[in-house]
Amino acid sequence: MEAQPATAPMHCLEPHLIRIPAGWFQMGCDPGQDNEKPVHRVWVDEFHLASCQVTRREYECFLTATRAVAPPFWSDPNLCDSRQPVVAISWFEAAGYCEWLSATTGRKYRLPTEAEWECAARGGLEGQLFPWGGEPPQSRPNYSDLWKNGPEPIGKGKPNGFGLHDMCENVHEWCSDWYQADYYLRSPERNPRGPESGTRRASRGGSWRHHVKISRCAARSSIPPAFQYADYGFRLACDAKQ
Repeated sequence: MEAQPATAPMHCLEPHLIRIPAGWFQMGCDPGQDNEKPVHRVWVDEFHLASCQVTRREYECFLTATRAVAPPFWSDPNLCDSRQPVVAISWFEAAGYCEWLSATTGRKYRLPTEAEWECAARGGLEGQLFPWGGEPPQSRPNYSDLWKNGPEPIGKGKPNGFGLHDMCENVHEWCSDWYQADYYLRSPERNPRGPESGTRRASRGGSWRHHVKISRCAARSSIPPAFQYADYGFRLACDAKQ
């Protein structure tokens, strides 16, 4: 889709960005699944990541400006709160939103890489399973009362160490990378961006539809890029130097 100027107010478009500092971190998880191994040292350059997932309200600005087709489940009463993350977005639609917002605002938005996402999710906690530490998801406040019929409105819970909300929960978040199960065996040490091609795109984070609603920081997932699932959304990233 060709990017077009917005007709909506700018305040409903620009996300609140959090600076993620450059540095090394340990990517992967030894007790995790095979696709999370081996644990390896990775350098990520400084970048910015949105504090919250893209909301239905923000995506509606995109639909109004571009006259794009609304995603599936747009009229579902469990998924139509303007403060909920937008769902059923394909990878192509997420990338198209980034292109449109970039053209509209003059700032280059994109999807984060898997390495950027995991570094950000950890919030500076090295070697921990979750953004808050090692305690299980069920230990979180009001865990049993959340995610009954859809994702929660963004930003309800406590942010991680970087100030990011809803990392590892609410909806799966698309990443820019092609997915490869054994990519960690040969991925570069600095700023890995995934394989050159593939059939599935990588995603990160937990899902309101899962039995366990919050994922580990290192947990990986993937689906074909054209799929539109009711628990898939996205979060915006951009380079630090623009």
